[in-house]
Amino acid sequence: MTQAAEAAGAGDSTVAEPARTPPSRRDRLRAATVEEIIGTARRLLVRSGPEAVSLRAIAREMGMTAPGLYRYFGSHEELIRHVIAGIFNELGADIKQAIGAADVPAGDTPELTSVALTIKMIAACREFRRWALNHKAEFGLLFGVPLPGLDDGRYDIADECAMAFAGTFFTLFFELWQRAPFAVAAPQEIDAGLLGQLTRYRDALGVGAGLPVGAVLTFLRCWTLLYGAVSMEVFGHMSFALTDPAPMFEITLGDLAALVGLQYPLPG
Repeated sequence: MTQAAEAAGAGDSTVAEPARTPPSRRDRLRAATVEEIIGTARRLLVRSGPEAVSLRAIAREMGMTAPGLYRYFGSHEELIRHVIAGIFNELGADIKQAIGAADVPAGDTPELTSVALTIKMIAACREFRRWALNHKAEFGLLFGVPLPGLDDGRYDIADECAMAFAGTFFTLFFELWQRAPFAVAAPQEIDAGLLGQLTRYRDALGVGAGLPVGAVLTFLRCWTLLYGAVSMEVFGHMSFALTDPAPMFEITLGDLAALVGLQYPLPG
């Protein structure tokens, strides 16, 4: 460090971070092209289904050549993984926004805490259903049968964004556990094979011993209920009996609330 630099920093224990170099025009153009490719792929998915999302079709939509796309993505599978990542980010952001916009009561009494947590949980679940029904093609890509070549065991941006989406619900669940603990199964009450799997999953979540394995089981039961209800509606598997599954979904929300010691519909 020069004497001038030392003098400038005298009396200041903090060290200024070096100024970041702004992205070059070339980098900005490349980033914009990447986003356009991903957006074009998503439009094709929505319009014509996953089979239509080929590199040739994307290039045709953009006025490029198919080989030109390889300057931005190494393969068709890599491109689709980025599409998936973007959709997971959008879905997670919409659910967080719904939770933040929920009209929760002020106060820290047990009753008000339960009401506030219930309102936030219901807001998150309703937003998940709303988004799914408005984005059926995207929902199918995220939560339906994986496309060939996408489920090869690797961990990449799509998995990272999927975990971030799951964390949106898990954060809400963990807040509920901390502020209003509910009854869960003791370890000895859980099948030994299942217990080991739940323990590994809990450890992967990074919460350590702060959350009982029985609570992790409850979390997965909640997700199974929510995902099952929404996916049956999205894929049209409720139409044999119901023309409007919304009231049935409200009953499912009541079942979810009961699993975590809450009451829905709210009293009064």
